[in-house]
Amino acid sequence: MSIHISAKKGEIAKVVLQPGDPLRAQYIAENFLENAKLVSKTRNIFYYTGLYKGKEVTVGASGMGFPSIGIYSYELFTEYEVDTIIRIGTCGAYTTDLKLFDILNVENAASESTYARYAWEIEGDILPHQGNAYRTINETAKELSLNIKETNVHSSDIFYRKDPNIPAIATKYNCSAVEMEAFGLFANARHLGKNAATILTVSDIIPTHENISSDEREKALKPMIQLALESALKI
Repeated sequence: MSIHISAKKGEIAKVVLQPGDPLRAQYIAENFLENAKLVSKTRNIFYYTGLYKGKEVTVGASGMGFPSIGIYSYELFTEYEVDTIIRIGTCGAYTTDLKLFDILNVENAASESTYARYAWEIEGDILPHQGNAYRTINETAKELSLNIKETNVHSSDIFYRKDPNIPAIATKYNCSAVEMEAFGLFANARHLGKNAATILTVSDIIPTHENISSDEREKALKPMIQLALESALKI
């Protein structure tokens, strides 16, 4: 067991899919995995391990923000010897060039956060995906005839802010969307020499205030989940 994950050694697979929401992890386990077993529920952050087309895969939540994904991904990489984490989540688009339900494969995550600097002495405000998972996701998307977009995103500590304008860092690095975890995940993976990728579904268009309804979210996320699982088969 680690401090925040109560699974025993050997109960976490080498490849982990990591949504933010524990209930989304439960949904994936119950609807996409065979013989799924709940291996950790500490703090109601659920982790399940099961089989997808014969390959062992774990799906478990990261929570929201760098402090949370920083803890869970670090313990997965170090205490459970996980090789690859694929974050699967939602994002808000900064541009109307993106549409609701678009799927993004994150090439780089830019952030004002000090997480990478103070945790691992990694300087700079932009970090790339780590390892080969990003390329595998692109290749798998083509096989599935999914039109995904490779892009930079803004990883922000802030969900609500006074200034409604697009933050300067997002403009500087041509970030098409905003989310809250990829930068922290990439920092941990870089420090530890692990593989990390992030796939996002556009749930909100910030300039127009469009958003996916709660009823649509389950259907909207299925292509992203399928893409992540099919990619996991090859990693």
